[in-house]
Amino acid sequence: MKLRNNYMIVDERITAYINTLEKELPSYLYELEKTALTEGVPIIRKETQTFLRFLLAVKNPCQILEIGAAVGFSALFMSEYMPEDCNITTIEKVEMRLVKARKNIASAPRKDKITLLEGDALLLLKKMAMKRKAEYDFIFLDAAKAQYMNFLPEIMKLLAKGGLLVTDNVLQDGTVAESRYGITRRDRTIHTRMREYLYTITHMEELETAVIPVGDGVTVSTKLK
Repeated sequence: MKLRNNYMIVDERITAYINTLEKELPSYLYELEKTALTEGVPIIRKETQTFLRFLLAVKNPCQILEIGAAVGFSALFMSEYMPEDCNITTIEKVEMRLVKARKNIASAPRKDKITLLEGDALLLLKKMAMKRKAEYDFIFLDAAKAQYMNFLPEIMKLLAKGGLLVTDNVLQDGTVAESRYGITRRDRTIHTRMREYLYTITHMEELETAVIPVGDGVTVSTKLK
């Protein structure tokens, strides 16, 4: 994706080549991905899928929490590559996406390993944090970008020591690197909040964080204490 100053997060030609090396998805995920792309539903990009699969193989998590299920693609994707005894809890608020997420999860091979929570993510996270402190060793954050900072305190309570927090879409097609005044007025709030989120997670004593220029930008944080 080109920016206004003519540089890109990752060269599109190189990304296209790397994506040709990607393993084929199971047929049901391939069809779900194709439908989502046709309908304009935001799902994790191909190169992000590769990175996520790699992290799952390295971490071998026991409990995964996803914030932002959309139509269920990423939860189903993770269920294919997580350990046999792992479970996923995924959260979604938007009803039109929930309708599809319910259907997609219900027909998936590992549906019994996925729990879909419906409602406002912040409220649900606060309730979960009171009961399930440090329960999750892998958290995937891919929800409303302007809310990432609001989610963070509850995520920190839920993330186990040594656990991974993976956050998607943090570079916002590269616009996060631009001056606030180079951003259209309607996008300035999310621009400011994303920069605040990135600064916070890269400077917290409790986390060690890397910002990776994969897809639309991904951060990987591990909880130190």
